[in-house]
Amino acid sequence: MPRVLVLNGPNLQRLGTREPDVYGVVSLPEVAAALVAAAPAGVEVDMRQTDDEATLVGWLHEAADSASPVILNPAAFTHYSYALRDAVRIVTGAGVPVVEVHVTNPAAREAFRRESVVSPAATGVIAGFGTDGYLLALRWVGEHALGQHRPAAG
Repeated sequence: MPRVLVLNGPNLQRLGTREPDVYGVVSLPEVAAALVAAAPAGVEVDMRQTDDEATLVGWLHEAADSASPVILNPAAFTHYSYALRDAVRIVTGAGVPVVEVHVTNPAAREAFRRESVVSPAATGVIAGFGTDGYLLALRWVGEHALGQHRPAAG
């Protein structure tokens, strides 16, 4: 069964309660449940969260080794973790897609949040659509990376 790793960085376990006016009221377990419900038939969703950069890097190495597509919300690591950027390059360099997701639109926030060192290494970025961004990423992964793309009619 194909597996999609959904990897989340620091403080994302506080979704739903941390600054709900900024990040919304949907919790990470609710995001996980929505992803499992929306996953294409036969696709396993493996949702993980850590506040530890080394753990996140290790999970990305696992994705490269197992050829598991990744949906990644690097959170604060987005802006300064070259180790994470390099690990994402290892995954994409192995031909495995990594879709970077952000609940908010970093480009519309504080100046220090506007630059991502991870984005240039990712396959694509989805930002600013709240937790729906995870579902959009899963749809793309399901259709493209897992070979379930259906051409448009007409």
